[in-house]
Amino acid sequence: MRSTMTGTAGTYRFTLLAGAAAFALATPAMAQDQEPEAGAEESSNVIIVTASKREQTLQETPISVSVTSGEVLEQAQIRDVLDLQTVTPSLRVSQLQSASATTFIIRGFGNGDNNFGIEPSVGVFIDGVFRSRSAAALSDLNMVSRIEVLNGPQSTLFGKNASAGVISVVTKEPQYEFGGQVEASYGNYNAFVLRGEVTGPISDNIAWSLDGSYNRRDGYANIVNLGEDLSDRNRWSARGQLLIEPTPDLKIRAIADYAAIDEVCCQVSTLVAGPTAPAIFAVGGALDTNFFSYNTFLSQAPSNTVDNYGGSIQADWSTGPLTVTSITAYRELKNFLDQDVDFTSADVVTETRDQKVNTFTQELRLTSDFDGPINFLLGGFYFDESITQDSTLTTGADARTFFALLGGSPTLFNGVEAALGLPQGSIFSAGPLTAEQFAMDNTAWSVFGTVDFEPVDGLVLTGGFNYTDDKKDFSLAQQSFDELANINLVDAFIRLATGGAVTNRTQFQALPTANQQALIAAATNPATNPLIGLSPFQFQPPFLSIPNSVEPGRTADDKFTYLLRAAYQVSNEVNIYASYATGFKASSVNLSRDSRPVFGDYIPGPGRSFFAAPASPITNAGLAVPNLGTGSRFAAPENAEVYELGMKAQWDGFGFNLALFDQTIKGFQSFLFTGTGFQLNNAGQQSVKGFELDATIRPSDNLVFTFAMTHLDPKFDSFTQSPVGDLTGRRPGGIPGWSIATSATHTLELGDNKLVTRLDYAHESNVNINNGLPTFNRALGNTRIFEREVNLVNASTIFQMGNGLELGLWARNLLDDQYIITVFDGVAQAGTVSGYPSQPRTYGGLVRFKF
Repeated sequence: MRSTMTGTAGTYRFTLLAGAAAFALATPAMAQDQEPEAGAEESSNVIIVTASKREQTLQETPISVSVTSGEVLEQAQIRDVLDLQTVTPSLRVSQLQSASATTFIIRGFGNGDNNFGIEPSVGVFIDGVFRSRSAAALSDLNMVSRIEVLNGPQSTLFGKNASAGVISVVTKEPQYEFGGQVEASYGNYNAFVLRGEVTGPISDNIAWSLDGSYNRRDGYANIVNLGEDLSDRNRWSARGQLLIEPTPDLKIRAIADYAAIDEVCCQVSTLVAGPTAPAIFAVGGALDTNFFSYNTFLSQAPSNTVDNYGGSIQADWSTGPLTVTSITAYRELKNFLDQDVDFTSADVVTETRDQKVNTFTQELRLTSDFDGPINFLLGGFYFDESITQDSTLTTGADARTFFALLGGSPTLFNGVEAALGLPQGSIFSAGPLTAEQFAMDNTAWSVFGTVDFEPVDGLVLTGGFNYTDDKKDFSLAQQSFDELANINLVDAFIRLATGGAVTNRTQFQALPTANQQALIAAATNPATNPLIGLSPFQFQPPFLSIPNSVEPGRTADDKFTYLLRAAYQVSNEVNIYASYATGFKASSVNLSRDSRPVFGDYIPGPGRSFFAAPASPITNAGLAVPNLGTGSRFAAPENAEVYELGMKAQWDGFGFNLALFDQTIKGFQSFLFTGTGFQLNNAGQQSVKGFELDATIRPSDNLVFTFAMTHLDPKFDSFTQSPVGDLTGRRPGGIPGWSIATSATHTLELGDNKLVTRLDYAHESNVNINNGLPTFNRALGNTRIFEREVNLVNASTIFQMGNGLELGLWARNLLDDQYIITVFDGVAQAGTVSGYPSQPRTYGGLVRFKF
C-alpha cells in the first residue's frame, strides 16, 4: 500500500487529502504525478513521501518536510544540490575551496565540509543509502523523482548522525513500459549539459533503466597570470538499475552508479589586502582587491578530482500486513586536490590532499499496516567505514624571501640560522613543509522504531526511539620539515643564556626555583629574547603521532534518543501535530595537522617551552615534541532536542503548512579556520527558535503561486572557547533571520501543446557572515564584521509539444546579484581577508525529447 493509515479516520483523511493534493504544500514544489489511489479522484496529483520511513501522503506526514519534485527540478533547471536551496528556505548549501568541499545546513546547523573526520550534522541519503561525506552527494540531479528535506533531528528514523536534519533524494524506479527522455542544454561560459534516461521491460517481472549526465562549462573566473579559467564545471555520472518482482509480494531493486568530477575550483577573492600585501608584491606576486572582478592570481591552477561509485540492493517483502525491507550498500569515494593555498601568484605554499573513503551499510526494518489502532516500525542499521588521507604542504620558491620581508629584512633568516647553528638557507627552503598520514575506522550500529496508536478517530499518538553505538579508531602522523618550527624559541634562549649548561628539561627542572623563574621571564620577554619575534613563523610545528601510550586513538559513544508526538485531524481541512524529539551525532575526529592533545594530557610551559612544562602524562611518558601545544583531537558528541508545533491545512485553491520550533544542540561541533589551521571544539550549546511557513495558491488550473518562508532566531547559549573568544549570548554568524523562496508558474494551453513559464525568487536577509575572524578581527577588537544579503531571481520557459519535444530558455541569478558566500583569514597573511564571491548570472537554452 502507498500509505499507512488506521481506522475510518485514516480512510476519510486520505480521501480528503488525495482530492486536494493538486497543491504542493511542502515547499514551492509542484505535485508529483502518482497513480490514483482508491477513493481518490482520477485527476488528483498525490504527493507520496517516505520521510517517516513509510509511504504516506505529504499532508498526513506530521514532520516538517519540504518536497521538491522532479518536475520542479526540470522547470527550474536545478542540476545539483547547490541550487536546491533556492526553493528550500530552511536549507543552505555552500561550496568553498574545492569542488568537493560542500556544507549542508538546516535551520542554521551544519558542518563537516573540510575535514573527513567530521561527519555532517545533516545526513544525506540517496535511495535510502547514507552518503557519509558531502563529496559523495554532489552528482548532478538526474532521473530524480523527488527530494525531501526533513528539518530538525531525525535520529529516531535514520541510523546515522542526523542531529540537524536529513536530505533524502529519491530517484525514479525502472518502468515496465519503454520510455525515457534526452536533454541537451547550452548556455553562457560555453556551458553544455547532456543528460538522458531510458527504461523498459526485460520480462513481465523484470524492468531496467539507464541514465547518465555530462556537465561541462568554462570557468566564470580567470587566473590572470596563468591565462586559465577558474570555477569551471567538468563532471559526468551514470547509473543502471534493475527492478525484479518475482512475486506480487517481493520487490528487489538493484542500483549501480558512478560519478566523476575533474574541475579547476574555486574562485577566491581578496576582500582586504593586509599589511603583508607589500611583501607579496616585493617577491613578484600579485593579487586583485576587486572582490567581484572574478580575476585572481595564483602560482598554479587548482586541481580537484572526485570519483564516487557504488551499488545497493533493496528488497521489500510483504506478507499480509507486514513488510520487511532490506537495503544493502557498498560505496567508495576518492577525492584528490592540489592547490595554491596562499591565493596569490607568489609561490609561497601549496597543498595536496589525497582521500579515500570505503563505506558499507546495511539497513533492515519491519513495517506494519494493520487495520486496527496500532501500527509500528522496527529497524536496525549497521555502518562500517574506513578513511585514509595523505596530505602535504610544500614551500614555494618565494616563501623564504616573503616571510623574511614580513620579519623586516630579506636576510632575516640568515642571522637566525647563524645564531641557532642551522645550515644557511635551510629555513623555509623550497620543498616539503609537512607530510601527514591519517586513517580512521568507524563502526556503528543502531536499533530504531516507532509505534503509532490511534485511540479515537483522527488522533494518532506516536512514540519513537533510537539506540546508537558508535566506535572510531584513528591514527594520525605528521612530519614537519621546517627547521625553525622544530626549535622552541624559549628553550633555545635558555640554552644560549646558560652557555649550554642547560640543554634539556631535567637540567632546567633541577635549577633553583628562582633561577627557573628568572630564565623564563627573560626568555619570554621580546626585549631580552629577540627570538620570540620569530614565533609567528612556526605555524607548522612538529606533530605528536596518535595512538601513543597516553592517547589511545579511540572514541566510543552510545546514546538513546526518542520521539513523542501527537497528531490530530481538527477538521476535514486541517491537521495539527505537536512533537518533542531528541537527536544524536557521535564524536568527530580532527583529521588534520591541527589535531593536538587535549589540555591535561599535556601542559606546555610558557611559550610552549618543554623545559618549563609541568608534569603531565605526555611529558612523563617522554612523548613531547618541540613546540607541542594543546587543542582538540576530537569533539564530543552533539545532542539535539526540538519542540515543534505544526499545522497542515488544505482548502479549495489554497493551502499552507506551518511549523513552529525551538531547537537546541548541546555540544555543537564547531570547526573553524584560524588563518594557518583549523580548530575543532564543542560549543557548549547553540539554540534556534523560529518558524517555517509555506503556502500554495492556485487561482486557476493554469496558474500556481508558491511561497515559503523560514524565520530563525539563533543564539549561542554557551560557547566560551571559540577562536574569537567568548560568544555566549551572541547570535551565531551566517544564519539569516529571514529566508524566502517564492515562485509563480503559468501553463498556457495551446491545443496539444503547452507553454510553461516559471519565475523564482530567493531571498536571505542581511546577516553577519561570521562572528569575526580569529586573526583579522581579533586585532581590531571585532569591530569590522562582514555581511551578506542574497536576492536571487531565476526564470525559465519551456514549450512542450504533444509529440514529446520540448524547447526552453532558462536563467539563474537573472539580475546578477552579487554577495559574499563567506570570508576567512588570509593564509599566513595576517590582516588580509579572503572570501568566496557568488556565482554570476548564467543562462541558456535547452532541447528535451520525452518518449
